[in-house]
Amino acid sequence: MGLRIQTNMASISAQKVMGKQMARAEHASQALASGTRIVKAGDDAAGLAIS
Repeated sequence: MGLRIQTNMASISAQKVMGKQMARAEHASQALASGTRIVKAGDDAAGLAIS
């Protein structure tokens, strides 16, 4: 009896999308908690330098 390995591509794709959405939600939560529009330099480097 051979070993059969299968891949659930729908599950892998859903996990990838979920990870991206969780990262976006975490960033939005940080922005809300800090009360500022710019949380890190990646958001708006020029705006961060001015403020």
